[in-house]
Amino acid sequence: MASFDPPSTLKPSQVAVAMIEHGVAKHRTRADVVFFKAVAAGVMLSFGGLLSEIVSGGSAGINTSNPGLVKFLGGAVFPVGLIMIVLQGQELLTSNMMIYPMACIKGAVPWWGLPYNWLIVTFGNLSGSLFFASVLTKYTGIISTPPYNAYAVTFALHKASEPEWHQIFLRGIGCNWLVCVAVWQAAGARDTLSKIVALWVPIMIFVTCGYDHVVANMFSVPLGILFGAELTVAEYIRKSLIAAYLGNIIGALLVALPALYFFTPEYTPGGAMRNAEEGEGINNGPGVTRRSEDDQSANEKRPADVYEVNSKRSQ
Repeated sequence: MASFDPPSTLKPSQVAVAMIEHGVAKHRTRADVVFFKAVAAGVMLSFGGLLSEIVSGGSAGINTSNPGLVKFLGGAVFPVGLIMIVLQGQELLTSNMMIYPMACIKGAVPWWGLPYNWLIVTFGNLSGSLFFASVLTKYTGIISTPPYNAYAVTFALHKASEPEWHQIFLRGIGCNWLVCVAVWQAAGARDTLSKIVALWVPIMIFVTCGYDHVVANMFSVPLGILFGAELTVAEYIRKSLIAAYLGNIIGALLVALPALYFFTPEYTPGGAMRNAEEGEGINNGPGVTRRSEDDQSANEKRPADVYEVNSKRSQ
């Protein structure tokens, strides 16, 4: 007997539309809400960063004989931060680097909204990361004893001082390529467990390999400076923050642009994708609203540059 249950995973074209509509939802959200959601995202990602440093820094014995295993262990626990961000619907800069350009390129939101959103989310993520590094990590004393404090210093230098600028830039590309793949996969999954697995695998890979995530570094590098790393704030901004930021943008576009080319060639800002999936309607997945033809035509007649999205959207 044929099953009429919806598939467990959305089709790529449906995920692409969900991403565009999510970009519209972000554009229509008040700036103060976006900022505080970004602060929360910075804190959530820092939880994962702290856990990774505790596991990696506290495994000196294993590191001596099997350094690759320690890298894997640190990478295996770090994804809890992004998992909490996605399930709570918070604002993370690196995923917005994929979502917002998709909405702008398709004309669903104006281009001025892209730098506006990125600026707000950047400072929100930075505020949350610095708060967590200083108040909830340094001043609580939870890693103020060896080997954790020494590892925090070593890790910060490894991220922001030892590599060349172009190396951090290239690492940023690899990092956000994987992060955006993770967010894409999570958007296509319908149930919570599937979203967690979809997020965990790519994030584990990027952390284990040592790629650079601009927001994750907003926690780990300042934390190392607080513990006495021989690194100035100016050097961190010039060599790590800017390089990773630009690299993360390129990595996000390597997911966003092919997705638009492959899956949304006939998408229109009115909310309909003509002849998509042989005439099938967009499935009621995360962030996607099923509309009747009358609703679509009425939506297309409006002069607004954005279209309606489900108010109960998810990350």
